[in-house]
Amino acid sequence: MALRRALHFVFKVGDRTKTATFYRDVLGMKILRHEEFEEGCKATCNGPYDGKWSKTMVGFGPEDDHFVAELTYNYGVGEYRLGNDFLGLTLQSSQAVSNAKRLNWPLTQVEDSLYMTEAPGGYRFYLIDKEQPNRDPVQKVSLAVSDLQCSVHYWSALLGMKVIEKNEDKKIAVMGFSDNQCKLELQDIGGAVDHGTAFGRIAFACPRDQLPDIEALMKKEKQKILTPLVSLDTPGKATVEVVILADPDGHEICFVGDEAFRQLSAMDPKGNELLDEAMAADKSDEWFAKHNKQKASA
Repeated sequence: MALRRALHFVFKVGDRTKTATFYRDVLGMKILRHEEFEEGCKATCNGPYDGKWSKTMVGFGPEDDHFVAELTYNYGVGEYRLGNDFLGLTLQSSQAVSNAKRLNWPLTQVEDSLYMTEAPGGYRFYLIDKEQPNRDPVQKVSLAVSDLQCSVHYWSALLGMKVIEKNEDKKIAVMGFSDNQCKLELQDIGGAVDHGTAFGRIAFACPRDQLPDIEALMKKEKQKILTPLVSLDTPGKATVEVVILADPDGHEICFVGDEAFRQLSAMDPKGNELLDEAMAADKSDEWFAKHNKQKASA
């Protein structure tokens, strides 16, 4: 399973401008690519919406060797309801802490050299106040589970992740496909996991020829498959194949063929410019204000 790698986490965003400020100016991430779509994704990448939407990939470096964020923006949807499913993304960057203080972005000190802040929409980020490493600063994504043993079995026995650390007292397990990748932390919350309408999706790459095997295994084990193997087109870019799963608590998991994804995810030097142009051209806020209406809350 060493050929499998953690790629990104999908966040639904209601305010694209404030969100861009957070990722660019507070965290210090780069816009890696930006894409606009006229209709909903066949694999519901943008959620259960069939209208116009955009995808913006942001991170500290190329998607080949960095765990990044995928920001999906549905035109006309201004707000999503948070659940208790996403517990946070942890990264190491004293520069991000300095940026937040300089910009008066709310910060809460959790312990020595650790701060918590929130992206627009309420998504939690934990900032380790130490110099940003040369490798990827993103260390882990934390998700809530209702039964730690059941979830660890799913992610290890069925998906091939190794258990890197387990703390029975804190009811936490840290897992990953390799030691040098962003880790997945599972936290048992002792109750049901609520995904709200803001629910995200975690994505991993694997060799393309493993995709049918993953789907077949999930069928055999009677696990949930949200989207069977399907091809996804991006205008002017590579077509990728994906299988979308759901773990025992309903966390969405995307496996994508690695070979085509490396082509699709090549950094676009115009990414920053394309995002800025799209935000400038987006008059939806003005339209709703002019008609004395509010954008939909999902």
